[in-house]
Amino acid sequence: MNKTTNLSDFRKTPVIDQVGVEERCARFTTRSIKKETKIQGLKMVLSMIDLTTLEGKDTEGKVKQMCYKAAHLHDVLPGIPTTAAVCVYPSMVKTAKEALRNTSVKVASVATAFPSGQSTLDVKLADTRFAVENGADEVDMVISRGEFLKGNFTYVFDEIAAIKEACGKARLKVIFETGELSTLDNVRKASDIAIYAGADFIKTSTGKISPAATMPVTLVMLDAIKDYYYKTGLMIGMKPAGGISNAKTALHYLVMVKETLGMAWLSNEWFRFGASSLANDVLMQLMKEATGVYQSGDYFSKD
Repeated sequence: MNKTTNLSDFRKTPVIDQVGVEERCARFTTRSIKKETKIQGLKMVLSMIDLTTLEGKDTEGKVKQMCYKAAHLHDVLPGIPTTAAVCVYPSMVKTAKEALRNTSVKVASVATAFPSGQSTLDVKLADTRFAVENGADEVDMVISRGEFLKGNFTYVFDEIAAIKEACGKARLKVIFETGELSTLDNVRKASDIAIYAGADFIKTSTGKISPAATMPVTLVMLDAIKDYYYKTGLMIGMKPAGGISNAKTALHYLVMVKETLGMAWLSNEWFRFGASSLANDVLMQLMKEATGVYQSGDYFSKD
């Protein structure tokens, strides 16, 4: 079954009860987790992380080091998984792809004038095609927040649809930069637009703007995914990015995903974390469970 691209499908979005959303999120953080389940959850979190370097000072050497870490976490502690992907700028896709050859780790590339999105559609399409031609398995695009905030929703829809076509076989993650959208109603509207325009994932943030991912914002996006699934039977992925730096918070997110969408979404095919610093905290927690002592933060490379 193919996704619908009927513009009328996102014209009427539900009004968000902010107090209700916040109360639901508070309940997710009170769930008790047994030790064995916690260890399984921490390993699951690691497998869902997109290790990311998106700096002007990025070099081939830095990207190669991050790729090695992503694929060799078992060197730190046997029996733990690789991360889901590494995320880099288009110019570094070829380097990452070569470094990750013969591994299961995907290469994701930001595109579309990341992080601002302030460019023409032609430039954004060229950016996307360059990333895909160099081997990107996934593309993380940013929406035109200025057009969205003007109420030009058709423009945003059409742009996402065009980028999706340019992705070819690569999966498309659509970033809203929720810290600039201001309201949960806007987050829900952006979610519906992106989903109906062809997004494979919806993503909170670039990590460059504060606030980035929050539980209320993520819950609103999960509800949009749930409503679309009930309507069409099609699954859409979710990626909170930025601001999730510790294992305890990540486990709360997994509880929220399970109780909102169900077990089917608890895999890196459908849920990701965009939070490189999170990986080190999860590793520290797993080492603590395995050895009884915490490692120094300096024991792990910083990405």
